[in-house]
Amino acid sequence: MVRMWLTGALAVGVLAGNVNAATGTAVSKSSTTKSTTRKAVTMATETEPQVAVLETAQGTIVIRFHDADAPKTAANFKKLVREHFYDGTYFHRVIPGFMIQGGDPNTKNADPNDDGVGGPGYTIPAEIKLLHIRGAVATARLGDGANPERASSGSQFFIDVAPQRSLDQGGYTVFGQVISGMDAVDKIVALGADPATPRGPGGPNPGKKALIVKATLEPLSKWQKAAAADTTH
Repeated sequence: MVRMWLTGALAVGVLAGNVNAATGTAVSKSSTTKSTTRKAVTMATETEPQVAVLETAQGTIVIRFHDADAPKTAANFKKLVREHFYDGTYFHRVIPGFMIQGGDPNTKNADPNDDGVGGPGYTIPAEIKLLHIRGAVATARLGDGANPERASSGSQFFIDVAPQRSLDQGGYTVFGQVISGMDAVDKIVALGADPATPRGPGGPNPGKKALIVKATLEPLSKWQKAAAADTTH
């Protein structure tokens, strides 16, 4: 089994009605109006910037996408969120001072030994441009020896809890930034320092304590005030 570990210095949305001419069935004017309104709202939501909202066992994490710098990676993450891919997974590798890593569908089963090797069955071309600052969200990948093109995992990702210059040099695709909820990230990574947290092949694995209960996409505008008030970045 090949695990997607990071390398580097620290890595080890009754009224009268018309009659439909085609079917002869009544069509309520109010129903038609509501349907049209819903479609308009949906279209408006899809055209404005979105964020990923991860509801975790330790709190809510909100991620803004770097669509311009990592369009393929961001689009793939949004696709997986819409498919509920991340619901019920957990952050399986948490290292204080470094990062928290998740996104493996294998974490949904009862065997922690296969955590770190799962994915959707494909990779994403590298889009390596941005730096690893606190709150940066990036993709895991196989090492250069097995992956010279530095293609990203199809689903596994990590969140930096501090700047990581070694990862800037090593080359990983940064596709998002936590704009609210770094306090939840800090709670998750702190589990790595708890002696009661089991150790997996890549480091501390807190299991369901780091559960992603649900991941959704929401308009950025809904979270901008919360992001401005968040002092945990």
